[in-house]
Amino acid sequence: MPGALLGPLVAMSGDPGASGKPHQVPGQFGPLAGSQCPDQLDQKVRQEDAVRTLNSLQTNASYLEEVKRRRGDHQTQLETMKLYLARSGLQVEDLDQLNIIHVTGTKGKGSTCAFTERILRNYGLKTGFFSSPHLVQVRERIRINGQPISPEHFTKHFWRLYHRLEETKDSSSCVSMPAYFRFLTLMAFHVFLQEKVDLAVVEVGIGGAYDCTNIIRKPVVCGVSSLGIDHTSLLGDTMEKIAWQKGGIFKHGVPAFTVPQPDGPLAVLRERAEQISCPLYLCPPLEALEEGGPPLTLGLEGEHQRSNAALALQLARCWLQRKDHLGTGELKASRPSLLCQLPLAPVFQPTSHMRIGLRDTEWLGRTQILCRGPLTWYLDGAHTCSSVQACVRWSRQAKHRRKSGPEVPEVRVLLFNSTGDRDPAPLLKLLRPCQFDYAVFCPNLTEVSSTGNADQQNFMVTLDQVLLRCLEHQQHWSRLDEEAASPDLWSTPSPEAGGPASLLLAPRLPHTHGTSSLVFSCISHALQWISQGRDPDFQTPSSPRDLLAHPVANSGASVLREAAAIHVLVTGSLHLVGGVLKLLDPSLSQ
Repeated sequence: MPGALLGPLVAMSGDPGASGKPHQVPGQFGPLAGSQCPDQLDQKVRQEDAVRTLNSLQTNASYLEEVKRRRGDHQTQLETMKLYLARSGLQVEDLDQLNIIHVTGTKGKGSTCAFTERILRNYGLKTGFFSSPHLVQVRERIRINGQPISPEHFTKHFWRLYHRLEETKDSSSCVSMPAYFRFLTLMAFHVFLQEKVDLAVVEVGIGGAYDCTNIIRKPVVCGVSSLGIDHTSLLGDTMEKIAWQKGGIFKHGVPAFTVPQPDGPLAVLRERAEQISCPLYLCPPLEALEEGGPPLTLGLEGEHQRSNAALALQLARCWLQRKDHLGTGELKASRPSLLCQLPLAPVFQPTSHMRIGLRDTEWLGRTQILCRGPLTWYLDGAHTCSSVQACVRWSRQAKHRRKSGPEVPEVRVLLFNSTGDRDPAPLLKLLRPCQFDYAVFCPNLTEVSSTGNADQQNFMVTLDQVLLRCLEHQQHWSRLDEEAASPDLWSTPSPEAGGPASLLLAPRLPHTHGTSSLVFSCISHALQWISQGRDPDFQTPSSPRDLLAHPVANSGASVLREAAAIHVLVTGSLHLVGGVLKLLDPSLSQ
C-alpha cells in the first residue's frame, strides 16, 4: 500500500485506546449539566456539556444511515418532525411569522444564503440565518444579524429545548429525542421566534422534499442553486432524481427562482412547480443586471459565485416586494428567451443596499484566501465534481492575480480529505493537473484526540476508519501518478520500507514525474509539516518526534523551509476546511 502515515498514533476520543475503555454513548455522560445548578458551572464548561449532549443525539453520519434504512417512509419523517415541533411548544403555523426564505441546491446554496442575508440586513432588517455544516463551532449554524448566537444564548436555548422534549416524551415512543440536525433545526426556529427576527434565511440540510426544514409551510420565497451529483444514496443517482428532491420545497403560490441548469433537471423543476401552482422563474445572468451601471463587486471570490449572487438578488428583491418594502431596484427592459423552459426573472438595476450587501458578504471556508508570510492558504470546501472544478479555476486565477515581480521558487501543496459515500477518485483526478509538489491527506480531526474539542467530536467513526479512508485517497492519487508516468520510470517500493516498528504505513518514495504524498493522523500534524514554523499565526510548542521520520517528510521539510513561496490548496470537505481554520485562526474558537 503506497503512502506514509505520519505522527503518533493515539486513540481518538470515542475509540478504545490504551485504557481499553469504549467511547461514551448517550446515557454515559453522568448527570446532565442541565440538571445541576447553572451558577455552579463555568459558562464554557456548560456550553461544552451542551455540545457533547447534542453530539450524543447522533452525528450527521448516523442520521444518514437511519434515513437510508427508511427510504420508503419519507413522509413519516416530516410528520415526525412536526411532532417534535409540537412537543417543543410550537406549531407549524408559528413558523409563518418568520417570513422565511427557503433555499436548496447542490452547490452554492450556502453562499446564496449568505449573499441574501447580507443584502437584506443592509436594509436595516433583523435577520436570522440557519445553515449547515458548521466550520469551527456548532453555534455558527444559528445566526442573528450575521453573527453566531453567543455561547450563553446557545447554552440557554439548548437546555431549554432539551428539557422540554424530555418532559413531553411519550413512554410508548422509541425515540425521545430528535437526531442532531433535527434538534438544531428546532432550536433555530425557537431562537428566531424569541429574537423576533424580521426574516429567516433557512438553508436545506440534504435534498429538500423530505428534509426536516421542509415543515415550513408558507415561505415568502424559495430558491434552488446549481444542481449536481451528491448524496446519491439518499437523493438518487441522476440529476433528474436529485432535481425532483430539490423541487420538493416548492409551495403553492410561493414564488421560486433557480439558476441555469441542464435541460433534464430544469424540466423536472418546472414539472414540480407546475404540479402545485408554484411560479418558478429562471434568473438572468449577473451581466444583465450590471448593464448600464457599474460592475458588481462580490465579497466571495470565484466566477461561480456570480450565479449565486444573481439568485440572491432575485430572492432578496422578491422578499422586499412581497413585504411591501421600498427600494427594490428599477426594472430594466429585457429580451425574452425563446429557448428557455421557464419565464425569466425580472432584470433590474440593483440598489445601493444590494450592491453594498454583495460586496460585504463574508462566508468562511468558501473561496477564502489567507496570506501568512511565505504561505498562502486557499480554502474551499468543494466536495462534488463540479464544485471542485470551480475550486480549481478559482485557485488558479487567484494565484495568477497575486503574482507580482520576478518568479520565485515556490512549492504547491494539496491538503485533501473526502467523507461519506462520495467517490474521491474523480475529485482527485480533477485536482491532478494542478501540478502539486506534495499531496497531503489527513482526517477531519484537528488533533488526534478530540477530547477537548466538543464541537468536532464524532462518536460514530473510529480513528482507524478515517485513517483507512485517507490511505485510500493516497492510493487513488498514486494511481493517477502511475497513469501519468511511463511504467518503466519507477516501481512500487517494498511495503516493508520504514521498518515494521515505524509509524509510517507503506511509504511511496518521490519521483521526478509525480507528486510526493503523505498521510498524517490529524490536521494539526499536517499543518505543522506544511508550514514548518513559517506561518506567523500558526505556532505550536513542538512537533511530534515522528513527524519527519520518513524520507519524503524529511526531504520535503527542507524544501518547504527554503521555498520563497508556499501555496496550499485545502479542499474536498467543509469539515476539513473548518479544522484548518480553527488552527490557523484561533479567534474563531472564542
